[in-house]
Amino acid sequence: KVSPTPGCIRALMKMLYCPYCRGLPTVKPCNNYCLNVMKGCLANQADLDTEWNLFIDAMLLVAERLEGPFNIESVMDPIDVKISEAIMNMQENSMQVSAKVFQGCGQPKPAPALRSSRSVPENFNTRFRPYNPEERPTTAAGTSLDRLWTIWRTKQHRVTDIKEKLKLSKKFWSTLPYTTCKDERVTAGMSNEEDCWNGHTKARYLPEIMNDGLTNQINNPEVDVDITRPDTFIRQQIMALRVMTNKLKNAYNGNDVNFQDTSDETSGSGSGSGCTDDICPTEFDFITTEAPPVDSDRREVDSSAIQSSQSLFTWFIICIVLVLQRQWR
Repeated sequence: KVSPTPGCIRALMKMLYCPYCRGLPTVKPCNNYCLNVMKGCLANQADLDTEWNLFIDAMLLVAERLEGPFNIESVMDPIDVKISEAIMNMQENSMQVSAKVFQGCGQPKPAPALRSSRSVPENFNTRFRPYNPEERPTTAAGTSLDRLWTIWRTKQHRVTDIKEKLKLSKKFWSTLPYTTCKDERVTAGMSNEEDCWNGHTKARYLPEIMNDGLTNQINNPEVDVDITRPDTFIRQQIMALRVMTNKLKNAYNGNDVNFQDTSDETSGSGSGSGCTDDICPTEFDFITTEAPPVDSDRREVDSSAIQSSQSLFTWFIICIVLVLQRQWR
């Protein structure tokens, strides 16, 4: 999207077509001559190089996470086993678990509605038997886990391929002039420094090669570059790279990242919790509430029974969460 400047267009025309006008149609431009022309034409793009390299480094760090202990398979593989062990542990230590829950959360206060006591189903122990790691779940959740594992194993090798390609793309913008000028279809090459077009005749190119970047083109002998007017679009891309690099570093460090379009950074859309370590809670906060009084109205009794059932279900979930935290720690 960055159009060549008029000075770049003139320099390219001189380098590629003036030999024909001088009766030297078979003589190709000198390699160093080509480098100065391309460094002048790609002066703004070369300024991308610093932020680009930092971006690639951050991508490589995230890729290493995917290959190491944070890869999805190693995280998901023991989940079903841990859930089974947690349920068995809860059964074997129900009194201790209940005591800890009541100590931390308070005593539950169910509504005094008439309810018939229900015994534990006979098949409870058989349903929650110890889990064999070699078995696979047959539920929909287990099937989904299997599907994820299959997909991950199929694509795992691509992480390595991506890492190799990322390494090759480092210093892409600063090496772009060299990549262009080493093409034998463009220049005479390094071996023909005496028999090449130097912009005036068939001879060695004597001026020194300019350094990379916009500010270093002030004395470029081949391209007129206005170093006081950086390209706006390139500057926007530099800022976009800087933002993405910071997000990748946060992801690598395990922080919440709000990935969204860089053109809409202030819109507030996107995913992620957006929490910071200072304000995000590290533990669950439970609040107990009083049960509503029961009167003669049957609808109130029904409402109390429903709330009591929901309360018991909540206690059950809390028990599982606490036991899982204990197991994983």
